[in-house]
Amino acid sequence: MSTIGKEIRLKRLIPEDDGLYFGLTIDHAMARGVLPGIYNVEDTIKKLMVGKPDGITMHKGIAEHCFSDYAGLVPLVLKCTTFSPFHPGEDVVVSDVEEGIRMGADAISVGCIVGGDNQSSQINTLGTFSKIANEMGMPIMTHIYPRGNLIPKEERYDWKNILYATRAAAELGVDLIKTDYPGDPESFAKVVQGTPAKVFIAGGFNTDTVQEYLQMTRDIIDAGGMGVTYGRYVFSYKDPTSLVIVLRKIIHEKYSVKEAMELLEHLINEREVAHV
Repeated sequence: MSTIGKEIRLKRLIPEDDGLYFGLTIDHAMARGVLPGIYNVEDTIKKLMVGKPDGITMHKGIAEHCFSDYAGLVPLVLKCTTFSPFHPGEDVVVSDVEEGIRMGADAISVGCIVGGDNQSSQINTLGTFSKIANEMGMPIMTHIYPRGNLIPKEERYDWKNILYATRAAAELGVDLIKTDYPGDPESFAKVVQGTPAKVFIAGGFNTDTVQEYLQMTRDIIDAGGMGVTYGRYVFSYKDPTSLVIVLRKIIHEKYSVKEAMELLEHLINEREVAHV
């Protein structure tokens, strides 16, 4: 079976020689409600795109209405499942690989929550998507987290539980794995070492300041992570465009946190002066 279709799409998603991925997500409204920062989703997308992420994940309706201006400029990752405030422990299917191909997506994304009563159906769904995506030359990303009701809340960021999630995804043939950050680079390095696939980090780990957020990003790359897929913190930040530019510098240009903070402050000051 030819794999050229998948190779072409992966190259568009990860075009840099460093092999790293800087993705953004705006698939939150169904899952978490219409959060600050994505109320005017078209305006948010415009702000994020100026910073030139490697890809952006969204649901099909938002893509149909808001993404056409960026076609061919930034790869689209189509979200094919979602959880919600009313079923937080289970992702349900809302799209498929064929829709991803029709919409010109360079990957599909499938959510999976392990460690709960619904794990069997979640794993079954992810395995089925992986098979179909591979047959059709479509890279598959999963947002996989150990957040099921059988795992105590205080253990959901334990690296062993995170590794269980990422390893399950790898064993199902997933190309790109997004998961939680366990809180320190040493623990994350163990997750990376035990997962034979590209592992990215979600941006939901609690940080009090933007400097801590940038430090987390630097630590992720230094620990062997293959990038990030950030959402809430970025699109709710006071200057999303500047933050995206700076994050890209950390990931692809090896900026230190000090360099990144200096650039962020400079960009924010420039924009404030421009709006006076």
